[in-house]
Amino acid sequence: MDLFENEQKIDNEEVQQLIQSAIQARENAYAPYSGFCVGAALRTDNGMTFTGCNVENASYGATICAERVAISKAVSAGYTQFTSIAIVGGARDEEPSAYASPCGICRQVLAEFATDNCKVYVAKSIRDYKIFSFWELYPEGFKK
Repeated sequence: MDLFENEQKIDNEEVQQLIQSAIQARENAYAPYSGFCVGAALRTDNGMTFTGCNVENASYGATICAERVAISKAVSAGYTQFTSIAIVGGARDEEPSAYASPCGICRQVLAEFATDNCKVYVAKSIRDYKIFSFWELYPEGFKK
């Protein structure tokens, strides 16, 4: 049985567009300390897409991940139900060689707004990606 058989399906072209948006957002990453650039593209329940990139800071605790930038942009625009997110990350000026999964803090923040069938696409390219249910990545997560 397909893991997402009973859930809303997103066609392959939409997935590729979401991943492409994350790839483009990655270009704006500010990562002078780690050199690890991440882009994220978040889809709301009504089809809006919000992107983000990681923004590092010399005070490492002030650094914000790409996923939380995208989430903050969406929430500040009035959107609080998210159906999918694509994440692409890797060394600056290189094609991603590994899948970049959301960190624990990003998982907790996304738990606040993820729909029951929220999908997470971790990608190296628009054709090389893995799909997870958000709740598969964050089982028993703390939620209101």
